[in-house]
Amino acid sequence: MKILVVLTSHGQLGNTGEKTGFWLEELAAPYFAFIDAGAEVTLASPKGGQPPLDPKSNAPESQTETTHRFKGNTIAMQALANTQKLSEISVADYDAVFYPGGHGPLWDLAEDPISIALIEHAIQSGKPVAAVCHAPGVFRHVKDNDGNPLVNGKAVTGFSNTEEAAVGLTDIVPFLVEDMLKANGAHYSKSNDWDVHVEVDGLLVTGQNPSSSAATADALLKLLQ
Repeated sequence: MKILVVLTSHGQLGNTGEKTGFWLEELAAPYFAFIDAGAEVTLASPKGGQPPLDPKSNAPESQTETTHRFKGNTIAMQALANTQKLSEISVADYDAVFYPGGHGPLWDLAEDPISIALIEHAIQSGKPVAAVCHAPGVFRHVKDNDGNPLVNGKAVTGFSNTEEAAVGLTDIVPFLVEDMLKANGAHYSKSNDWDVHVEVDGLLVTGQNPSSSAATADALLKLLQ
C-alpha cells in the first residue's frame, strides 16, 4: 500500500508579512496512521525540498503526541526535508492521495495545474483522495469526467467560516473553504468549531479541522481495505 502525501510550498500569509505553510498536526497524525498501518508514504510538494511549516502549528499549545513523535523521528524529518517535486510524481505509482492543510494550500495547491490533474487522474483511476482542514481547498478547480466540479453533489467538509473567523483570517485568505465548496455544488456539513468531523462520499474523504486529521486518515485507510 503506497500513499502520496501532498504538501504546500507556499509560505507567505497574504500581504500580512507573516508566515504560513502546512499545519504540523495535519501531517504528523496521518503520516503515522499510514505508517502504523504498514503503508509506504511519499511526501511531495510543488517545489520539492523542505516545505514551509506554519509557525503557529509549531507553537507549544499546538503540539500533540503525534507532532512530538514526528519531530523525534529521523526518517519522517528526512522525508519532510526532501519532499519530491509534484511534477515528477505519477499517481499511477500510488493507491491513494492525502492533502494536509494549513493556509498555504489555498494559495498554491488550489491553483496548481499539476495538483489539479493529479487529483483528476486519481479519481478517474478509482483511487481515493483525502484532504483535511484547509486542504479541501485543493478541489477548487478539479473537475469530474463530465466537466463539473468534482465536489458537485458530494458530501464534504472542510475548515468552516466560523473557524476562519475565530483565527481572524477571513479577510486575509484568497477564498473561504466552506464558501468555495458550497459554490461548487457540494453538500457541505460541519460540526462545532474544532470538533472532529469527517465526510466520506465515494472516493472523496474530507476532514473539517486539525483535530480531524487522524480520523480523516483512518477513513482513507478504511477505503483502501
